[in-house]
Amino acid sequence: MSSLSHLMWFVAAVSLIAGCSSTPTPKNVAPPAVVIEAPAPPANFKIAAGELDTWNAIGQLLVRMDGVTYEGRAQKLGLYAVQYRGEKFLILTRALWLSSEIKITTTEVRTALQDGKPNSSVPAIELLGLLQARLPAELLRIASEKKKPQVKKAVVKKKAAKPAIRR
Repeated sequence: MSSLSHLMWFVAAVSLIAGCSSTPTPKNVAPPAVVIEAPAPPANFKIAAGELDTWNAIGQLLVRMDGVTYEGRAQKLGLYAVQYRGEKFLILTRALWLSSEIKITTTEVRTALQDGKPNSSVPAIELLGLLQARLPAELLRIASEKKKPQVKKAVVKKKAAKPAIRR
């Protein structure tokens, strides 16, 4: 064999032996901690009601809630601008299309920042939770008011004036 082939065999043997050895691991070292961030709670919910009814009920709830500053609204956009716990954000309503999954009229209610991006801040999620808890009862209250017959006021009929007679 030539010296080059001896050298190749030597390098191969050293590599093989070096690959088999292991480095000892220290016994008092803790494994690396795995940090799993909890996903932010969803900044929306769905309710089985029409968009306009939901929007109106949310408005009624917002103006009566302590700590909520009602700043504005836009019915065609389905939004309310509010301030809660020092943070300004939007409450948005949107009708969902009927589909194989959604078989009844359903509205999505969500929070967004002023620029329209989703808002998962603590105040937004807290206010959304309050709305989600109170909205069904408010929708029922509004619906029951619509069903009550309107009390008609008695209309006093005026006596018709006698036509003037010309002579």
